[in-house]
Amino acid sequence: MDGRLRIGLTGGIGSGKSTVAKYFSDLGAGIIDTDLIAHELVEPGQPALAELIAAFGDAILNPDGSLDRARLREIVFRNTELRQQLEKILHPRIRTSALARTEQTGGAYCILVIPLLVETGQNYPVDRVLVVDTPLKSQIQRVTARDGLSETEIRGILACQASRQERLAIADDVISNDADLDSLLAQTARLHTFYTQLAVSICADP
Repeated sequence: MDGRLRIGLTGGIGSGKSTVAKYFSDLGAGIIDTDLIAHELVEPGQPALAELIAAFGDAILNPDGSLDRARLREIVFRNTELRQQLEKILHPRIRTSALARTEQTGGAYCILVIPLLVETGQNYPVDRVLVVDTPLKSQIQRVTARDGLSETEIRGILACQASRQERLAIADDVISNDADLDSLLAQTARLHTFYTQLAVSICADP
């Protein structure tokens, strides 16, 4: 590990990771979002998209040649082996890109937003793990409102993710997203102060 403080931010679907990441960004932290990197990697013309087509066929493409994410999600979430195949294609590329960006982003410390941190075997070199924890009912309500998915579809996605207990078991820090946005911001601000102080102490350590 080098001298840059890296925080791995994770949480289940609909937990509020993006909102928390935005708050950290507004406070001055560097943000690397692995979901955004994943989207970049599968743009038309990218090697990862060619591998996905070879593995899953042209049915995963939209008419314009872009990736039909909903179709791919439908395919892999019904088949563990196919999901693992997808992960083998994307996860190493995502990890390499994310770690390279930690050296380029600004801020006293950087937040790596890694939704599948537990599921990928925690193979990211982070100093601390921050979990955004949300009750299941709230997750379902948020994802329904955001993505228009049915409760059955959402529960299917959740079944493929680590459990709430598994995420909390690896947490160094927890933000509870079970109240209002003011509470979420206050918790984020407290951790920002802590992480900034920790980053300074790491840099000062001989």
